[in-house]
Amino acid sequence: MSYALVLAPLLTAAAVAAVMALRRDRRGWAALAIAAGIVLTLTVVFDSVMIAADLFRYDDAKLLGPHLGNVPIEDLGYALIALLVVAALWTLLPSRGRGPRAGAGEREPSVPEQQDA
Repeated sequence: MSYALVLAPLLTAAAVAAVMALRRDRRGWAALAIAAGIVLTLTVVFDSVMIAADLFRYDDAKLLGPHLGNVPIEDLGYALIALLVVAALWTLLPSRGRGPRAGAGEREPSVPEQQDA
């Protein structure tokens, strides 16, 4: 089985999750694009160094062929999957940091006192 066949369903699921989470958020898409550029650039740089240092190897028979530096194109799929999943989870999961904190500044609702006439 090739690396691309392993990545395809995972990348598809991550892309669907990101689209569902960011479907109407232009700023979210812009932030995701900037983050993708940074993460993919760092992946190419550091993975090229690690492959050149012979810390790990890929089976050439299971690769599609294109490389960026020493990095096979499939290796970027792992970083992209992680980025898409984190962006989707960040958007879809409720944040405990947003809104008023429980117990902080909460007051009883004020009820106007009735005056006897």
